[in-house]
Amino acid sequence: MAPLGTRNFRLLLAATATSTLGSSFATVALAFAVLETTSSVAAVGFVLAATRLPLLLFVLVGGVVGDRLPRRAVMIGSDLARFLSQGVAAALLLIGQAQLWHLLVLFGLGGVAQAFFGPASVGLVPQVAAPEHLQPANALLDLARNSAALVGQIAGGVLVAAFGAGIALAIDSASFLISALAIMSIEIKGTVVVRPAIAFIRDLREGWSEFRSRTWLWVGTMHVALLNAFALVGFFALGPIVAERALGGAAAWGFIGAGFAAGLIAGSAVAARWRPARPLVAAFAAILLAAPQLALLAAAAPTIAIVAAAFLGGGQASFWGALWLTTLQRQVPEHALSRVAAYGSVGGLVLAPVGYAVVGSLAAAVGIDWVLAGGAAWIVVSTLVVVALPSIRNVRSSRTGAATTSLA
Repeated sequence: MAPLGTRNFRLLLAATATSTLGSSFATVALAFAVLETTSSVAAVGFVLAATRLPLLLFVLVGGVVGDRLPRRAVMIGSDLARFLSQGVAAALLLIGQAQLWHLLVLFGLGGVAQAFFGPASVGLVPQVAAPEHLQPANALLDLARNSAALVGQIAGGVLVAAFGAGIALAIDSASFLISALAIMSIEIKGTVVVRPAIAFIRDLREGWSEFRSRTWLWVGTMHVALLNAFALVGFFALGPIVAERALGGAAAWGFIGAGFAAGLIAGSAVAARWRPARPLVAAFAAILLAAPQLALLAAAAPTIAIVAAAFLGGGQASFWGALWLTTLQRQVPEHALSRVAAYGSVGGLVLAPVGYAVVGSLAAAVGIDWVLAGGAAWIVVSTLVVVALPSIRNVRSSRTGAATTSLA
């Protein structure tokens, strides 16, 4: 709990929890907003793509901007942009004038803003938390995000049912304003050096050079990308089908999702307290806990067993995330941190859309159970290979918690 003793970190934590809570309302409201506007299920997919595609397209730009400009200012601008985009969407829904293209544009702008916010926020954490407190700081931020998301999804459903999607989006808009005000109150000691306006391509090349020069970094990113495409996509895309066919329907999948969310919170709590000597070995070994949920779904095991496995799956995700970010923040120079984080985001997510596009056809060809079982096997085999690599095993934590790379 040591990071909570710092005012700047408390403000960042409050901003994170507030904006995540509002965004969770929006997650629930989004589908209903599109259905209210178009009555088209296909249109829901278009708007979801509109929120995610700009994130992939602009996150590298966001990384460059996050290393050139004061990160606090970048985050404030991103929050204010989302305050406006979500506010306009809410207003259009409330007055009954929203059209599909309005939502596509507005949620797309929100995705662009997120592309700038994410890399800057990764770089800001070391500026508001002491080096020896980076891991618990990242874990507490994850804990705040996951707890707010769980509460927000439950409360968002009630809110949308009672008052409509427009009110939920209005609350989301207000949450970004509150977040911006909290970040404005953060005081960064010392002079913030703004990088000169050198060529954009040169900045990207410098960031790429920092990224590829660290074997543990590009290997870990590649592992996550393949894990998403070959395994986790199957869990989220095929899991509801298994629940509908063999577990009793949507209620069972709801329990499984709640187990995963509870695991996210537990994993963050563990990461806040445990500082392993080899952080990447612990982080990637934890990924093995994602395999049981796929294997049990493949076997159509009792719901309670899958819920327990999903709890482990959620726990490994947040535990891995806290240790990975902490290592990134300690190993990468501060001036390149946002760009390297952006390359990691693109690399880790780029194959997921491909996975979603083909998983249904693959399941139709070979069977859902074979796809899920294959995903579980891929997690085990690929993770054991990664954990055995010297580049992963040689990253250690010193007694103060700082990560170092051993030559042994």
